[in-house]
Amino acid sequence: MGRNIRTARLRRRLRIEDVANRIGASRFTVADVEKGKPGASMAAYAGALWALGLLEGMSEVADPDRDEEGKTLESARSPKSAPRRRRLDNDF
Repeated sequence: MGRNIRTARLRRRLRIEDVANRIGASRFTVADVEKGKPGASMAAYAGALWALGLLEGMSEVADPDRDEEGKTLESARSPKSAPRRRRLDNDF
């Protein structure tokens, strides 16, 4: 992802300092994002994507509808039949 952010920045002819100023971070933080350093925060990645106009794809990152494994596990835990009906006591 860092390499993609760097490519997008270069295509827009922006300096690291330009992106850093837009997101309120240091140029070192943006450089860390572009290098893919694990110490860079998710907020820095999201900020860089926002500054480059690429944030709309982030909504798909943890989309529960795309979580096939989670849906399979949930389906396996769901009840196989409807619960038994309780008899009502009509004694008022």
